[in-house]
Formats: sequence, structure tokens, C-alpha cells
Amino acid sequence: MAMQSEAIEALIQAALPDAKVTITDLAGDGDHYAATVVSEAFRGLPRVRQHQIVYAALQGRMGGELHALALTTAAP
Repeated sequence: MAMQSEAIEALIQAALPDAKVTITDLAGDGDHYAATVVSEAFRGLPRVRQHQIVYAALQGRMGGELHALALTTAAP
């Protein structure tokens, strides 16, 4: 079952309330997305840790409901 971009954004926002989140459906199939997440929570963290925080926010949906997510993270 495909995942809607709004659901992805909502999960990320729930974990990172200050985040500015932009979701793009790359293939139009609800399985391949790009996400840009900008949050103060990322300040001083290595990129790998930033991505781990976002993946944790998705609550295990990666590889299941959500097949692919090209992720860009940054602090404001």
C-alpha cells in the first residue's frame, strides 16, 4: 500500500514540530519520494544522525509502505 505525502509530512512534523518539511512524489506512484527537512534539532549533529531522526519519525514504514525516500536535512 502506498503512502501519501501528507502522511509522511505529518509523521515528521509530529517528531520535529519546528521542522519545515517539503515532500515531492518523484514517480507519481506514492512509493518514491524526496523530502527536505529543516529543523533546529539538527544543529550540530552529523548528517547520518539527522537522517536517523527522520527515519525514526517514520515509525518503521521505510521499506514497507514507503519504498524509497531521498532525504535532505539541514539546520536553519
